[in-house]
Amino acid sequence: MQIRADQIASHLQKGLRPIYTVWGDEPLLAQEAGDAIRAAARAAGCTERQVHTVAGAHFDWSGLLGASQALSLFADRQLIEIRIPSGKPGKDGSDALQRYCQHLNDDVITLVQLPKLDRQQQSSAWFTALDAAGVTLRVDPIDRKALPQWIAQRLAAQGQRVQGGEAGQRTLAFFADRVEGNLLAAHQEIQKLGLLYGAGELTFEQIEAAVLNVARYDVFKLGEAVLAGQVGRALRVLEGLQAEGEAAVLVHWTLAEDIRGLKRVKDAVNAGKPLPMALRESRVWGAKERLFERAVPMLTDNAVAHLLEAAQVCDGLVKGLKHPDWPLDPWDGLKRLVLMAVECTAAAPGTGRNRVAMPRLALTA
Repeated sequence: MQIRADQIASHLQKGLRPIYTVWGDEPLLAQEAGDAIRAAARAAGCTERQVHTVAGAHFDWSGLLGASQALSLFADRQLIEIRIPSGKPGKDGSDALQRYCQHLNDDVITLVQLPKLDRQQQSSAWFTALDAAGVTLRVDPIDRKALPQWIAQRLAAQGQRVQGGEAGQRTLAFFADRVEGNLLAAHQEIQKLGLLYGAGELTFEQIEAAVLNVARYDVFKLGEAVLAGQVGRALRVLEGLQAEGEAAVLVHWTLAEDIRGLKRVKDAVNAGKPLPMALRESRVWGAKERLFERAVPMLTDNAVAHLLEAAQVCDGLVKGLKHPDWPLDPWDGLKRLVLMAVECTAAAPGTGRNRVAMPRLALTA
């Protein structure tokens, strides 16, 4: 049985299942889900707790199996936590987890904690057994588009709100920009607002003065902003990556991969293939698939060729080579490449001549 992170509270009110699996790469939501399950287990009489962390290939799985079947001397029921930080229990662990699920004890509530899993891990025998035996809860990072609403909900939970209308939306957008990619820090900033101002309406000035710039970015967020045509966000992410010490080579590689992906999909569409088929063959899935669906129709062959040439020049810049028409600093070169890509993907539909000319604006950046 699979549920979302925001469904855990209502689910636990209906009663506990024997085993819960929390997995994903958002620490705050995983921690909150685990805390909710622990609190419900304590309320159900699980006054004893065991924690087993699977580290390395020499974990004692037999000891875990024995602990799940042993009666506690000091508590009516017990909570057993199984933490697998790598997400890879190995062959012995796979067999042990399947046996564990087949012999669940009514006096034991089990919480399994895992990182983000790939498709192969999700379809493995051990994970399938966990899902069939109890509840699996996936925790994903909050998307940038959904972050303002998430912040508003968290503020409401502590009796606070922003102004109504467009002014409030601008305030929430500002807040989201400050904490993007760092949900733990966002949670702390929201709690800080509760301590500083108490219940009621918050002004933009109050939030601006209180909320620190704690945003954290990864290179893949940069690609999403570029493909979405969000020039402000793309430049903000790029500056954040530079400030955090990210390698310019890695940033360029991510941008170049997206540009090459656009080229492959555009060529397939030109060859007569439907866009959905071209995307599947180029292994473009998930959120990026929607972004490609938006960007590809706006590109001409000349625009793609222009971006490929620029990416090649920028590849030399980040590796120490100079180009007479490009900045000496590799991050300035990356900024120009970002602007060119955004201008291509954000261009309004029109003639090929008008749309190809737009990347020249980036030369002034």
